[in-house]
Amino acid sequence: MATFNKGILGGFSGKVGTVVGANWRGKDIMRSLPKPSQKEPTEKQLLQQARFKLAVAFLQPLKTILSEYFGSSSGVKSRVNLATSYTINEAIQVVAGIPELIYNKVMITKGELTGFQNAVLTPQARGVLDLEWEDNSAQGNASASDQVNLVSYCKELNDFQIFEGIAIRSDLLASVTLPSFCIGKSIEVWAYLNTERQTFASNSFYLGEHTVI
Repeated sequence: MATFNKGILGGFSGKVGTVVGANWRGKDIMRSLPKPSQKEPTEKQLLQQARFKLAVAFLQPLKTILSEYFGSSSGVKSRVNLATSYTINEAIQVVAGIPELIYNKVMITKGELTGFQNAVLTPQARGVLDLEWEDNSAQGNASASDQVNLVSYCKELNDFQIFEGIAIRSDLLASVTLPSFCIGKSIEVWAYLNTERQTFASNSFYLGEHTVI
């Protein structure tokens, strides 16, 4: 790898012939194009690829939420990158050689806002989900006006339902209605809070697995 201050046309990014240009920590760098590996991937490498593929596919529909509310950007890592790394390392287990998500460890948001207190989800008829929680508006950096959000995921249908701003913290109750095709299906559910100005959020709270009735 080499660094340079001025090229014929200045710094560049991407592949040109047999070299690759990029900007790393404010410096223009050049390196030779890597040669394709002739080795077959090891079992460990294949498993890591499968874990990565599972995490990326699962998180893709949540990218807008992740890019706003998953931690803070760190160096070259975006919030989506941080969420992907977390999911791979903390929320995936391998069962009989196949990666599976651990839903109670999945995080939709990660932040410093005070979260829910004793939140409980109760399915009602016709696809309705009732969410109740206790008032902790005076706790930590919580505010009565913090917005309540709910996310459900049906593995069988590979379907996310996202409900944003459905209530505020002081309401203590929120209801959403899932599409009719969700009735009879098993879903995983999370909720999170964000500030009224949408500047940061709480850690998401896992509400468990439920059957839609």
